[in-house]
Amino acid sequence: MNASENFLAQSLIGNWIDGALVGSASGRVAAVFNPATGAVAREVVLSSAGEVSRAVESAAKAFPAWAATPPIKRARVLFAFKDWMERNTDALAMAITAEHGKTFDDAKGEVQRGLEVVEFACGIPHLLKGEYTEQVGSGIDAWSMRQAVGVCVGITPFNFPVMVPCWMYPVAIACGNTFILKPSERDPTPSLMVAKGLKESGLPDGVFNVIQGDKEAVDALLAHPRVAAVSFVGSTPIAKIIHETANKNGKRVQALGGAKNHLVVMPDADLDQAVDALIGAAYGSAGERCMAISVAVAVGAVADALVQKVVQKAKAIRVAPGDAKGAEMGPVVSAAHLEKIRGYVDSGVRSGAKLVLDGRDLKVSGHEKGFYIGPCLFDHVRPEMEIYREEIFGPVLSVVRVANFEEALGLIHGHAFANGVALFTRDGDSAREFASRIQVGMVGINVPIPVPMAFHSFGGWKDSLFGDHHIHGPEGVRFYTRYKAVTQRWPKGIRSGAEFVMPTMK
Repeated sequence: MNASENFLAQSLIGNWIDGALVGSASGRVAAVFNPATGAVAREVVLSSAGEVSRAVESAAKAFPAWAATPPIKRARVLFAFKDWMERNTDALAMAITAEHGKTFDDAKGEVQRGLEVVEFACGIPHLLKGEYTEQVGSGIDAWSMRQAVGVCVGITPFNFPVMVPCWMYPVAIACGNTFILKPSERDPTPSLMVAKGLKESGLPDGVFNVIQGDKEAVDALLAHPRVAAVSFVGSTPIAKIIHETANKNGKRVQALGGAKNHLVVMPDADLDQAVDALIGAAYGSAGERCMAISVAVAVGAVADALVQKVVQKAKAIRVAPGDAKGAEMGPVVSAAHLEKIRGYVDSGVRSGAKLVLDGRDLKVSGHEKGFYIGPCLFDHVRPEMEIYREEIFGPVLSVVRVANFEEALGLIHGHAFANGVALFTRDGDSAREFASRIQVGMVGINVPIPVPMAFHSFGGWKDSLFGDHHIHGPEGVRFYTRYKAVTQRWPKGIRSGAEFVMPTMK
């Protein structure tokens, strides 16, 4: 029995505290569904504030010894965990597919992108090096260092149950912090697999904990006085609340919110390349990605041909259970989310957009109760429409027609979200101008989903990010550490007595 089968066989998913699986005394549980069939697969505990406190106290107790552990020893644990993730990639992907619904190949890609952050964190001895200046003054030396902040919390969404937590905990624990993960209750199993993998890799008990739960658990984590830092990925309304609440409680916080990512197709673009990019970026993972392309901006006369080609390719997408051979798009995560997506499509029709591809009534043979919706495509979408303004988080692509490059820029700048954007063109001048002027956090030039590699950092602008730091990469190291400056002098001979003026370097 592999790692995923071991956890997926459990009827009740609990917490991981102080290096061991533990249950919950709250008496509250939530159903975990198999999105492909629509059936309840297992249940997950919804932890109480008392159980949250137990996890925080475990992490706080483990912090001093872990922070004092040399960075090279912390890195060796992460190297061992990297090996564990490589050996268990298929098992992790199987658990993702079982609870989220995305295709198995897509789930393996998610694990790989998470693994890349672990690889980055393995370099922590170098990343934590400070700066040193000899003789800033006569007989005085100065240096800087970065030190761990304490107990850190990650609150993560359902769409990437392995990758998004990996944006947080590998960097946090590499920097000497302890960590509590509060995963989505919709797909909680990968979090426990990771916890067990970290323990098997030599991580001391208490350094990494998992609290399953809902709003009650989140509120308790945000209020707990021993939590020093909070990382969040989710919707913008919740990101705002997380940011405000954590700040009020004296914690540092990074809260990544929603997105409405645009892909601009210039008249000179390679149209087949742009269409292939749109198909994968709009409909991959059933659109349940914060970096999914949900708006195609057709510049000039390219629109008619673009729409025609997208329709042809989207119709051919094979929608099937995520573990089915050849599946290109699986179900969405829940029945409630399916109805929400259908509601947005209904809204687009009512507002006058042209629905040129309607996937609302898709049924998958043998899985009629699964949470399936086919690719949807709207043309002639206008900025005031709900389907343009709001994040749908489903396989719904909107085409907005603009006259020129400047109008495309203005359209994007007028949106509240500024997470990711892409431009498809053959013209280097347009590409350079776009990359320089666009007011968006992550930019792709002929790259539809410009997710930075782990040694860079991920994050949007405007209502897509609340806080001063992007996530993982160098920004992650800064977020999970505090800067300390040290100035040192060893006096020679007899002390000269107290000084009552501002010290200067002479």
